[in-house]
Amino acid sequence: MTTAAGSRPVIAADVIAVDWGTSSFRAYALGPEGEVEERRESPRGILRVEAGDYAEALSAEIGDWLQARSGALVIMSGMIGSRQGWMEVPYCPCPCDLAGLAAKLERLDWPEAEVWIAPGLSDRNIAGLPDVMRGEEVQVFGALAELPEGSGLVCLPGTHSKWVTLEAGAITGFATYMTGEVYDVLQAHSILGRLMTDDTVGPDDWFLQGVGQGAADTALLRLLFSVRSRVLSAEMPECAARAYLSGLLIGHEVAAALRAHDGAGDVILLGAPKLAKLYETALSSLGCDAKLIGADAVAQGLFQLAQRLPGKAA
Repeated sequence: MTTAAGSRPVIAADVIAVDWGTSSFRAYALGPEGEVEERRESPRGILRVEAGDYAEALSAEIGDWLQARSGALVIMSGMIGSRQGWMEVPYCPCPCDLAGLAAKLERLDWPEAEVWIAPGLSDRNIAGLPDVMRGEEVQVFGALAELPEGSGLVCLPGTHSKWVTLEAGAITGFATYMTGEVYDVLQAHSILGRLMTDDTVGPDDWFLQGVGQGAADTALLRLLFSVRSRVLSAEMPECAARAYLSGLLIGHEVAAALRAHDGAGDVILLGAPKLAKLYETALSSLGCDAKLIGADAVAQGLFQLAQRLPGKAA
């Protein structure tokens, strides 16, 4: 389909799937079988919506899609359903399967279209402390076809990485690791960041050294200072500091998650390719195979939820 320069193509779709997080907005125009006909992404996460005017923001992002298909159903997941979002939708406790999640969808009062928001999930981690997630569970359900018999271990790398356990198509538990946020804080606001002269973080030898150190030593706070001390002692060049720090944090997370799951078998990685590749490299170096699946699994998960709304065929 051709369009005027600078404009976006208009796709008619029965379902418009929206993954609306803290820092980003992703939308998918889906065909009758759930196939992605077009995708859009913008940095307009919930924290960047002026004055909390989510109605205006959603209209600006997908209004032309809605005009092209007046009967389109909009289904959303992520932080848009949080206390800071458009409408808070209560968490579903684990264990929870796709039907259980669909049963807790809540309809939003919006005159432009029929809109539903998915709930997140709640659980208690290995230490007995409460844990929550919003949006990642929909990605996991969208990737069920990739898991033998709907069971296995799924890792969703990110600002707050999630490790999710599935059994027979149900999410039975999960754990959150603040690896991405800690990395951002340390490289931007700590003395370690002053050494980081290279913006590149790839699965190189320095990254792998960090993975090995982070996995082998549970004293993470002690390990972190080695980013500085190794540079000062000329054991490591400044240009390697960022990759080494990333390796320390990811290695520490991956090793802790694998210990919590008794070593686990293969791990399914769901997320942005660049970050998922770092996790795949870390897992491989620790003797664990991984399979990468793109973040667009959320579109299929939302489509499956849409089919389970009242009046829809399951």
